[in-house]
Amino acid sequence: MKNRTYKINLRKEEEGGYTVFVPSLSGCITYGETVDEAIEMAKEAIELYIEELQDRGDYVPDDSNMLEYSLNLMVV
Repeated sequence: MKNRTYKINLRKEEEGGYTVFVPSLSGCITYGETVDEAIEMAKEAIELYIEELQDRGDYVPDDSNMLEYSLNLMVV
């Protein structure tokens, strides 16, 4: 078993709850009513996604070599 790192993005939804995206795992998206639930759902979704990749013999990407920055831009 290999230790892997994944960044997740949570988007607060207008109707409530949070949608979670895993950028390095294309199409790996889940949802939770609270931040804590969204994070737990993300862990489960990532595990299932990795399991599927491994079953197919596909490469399993992760974010261990990624740098992350946030930029604030003023747009006119």
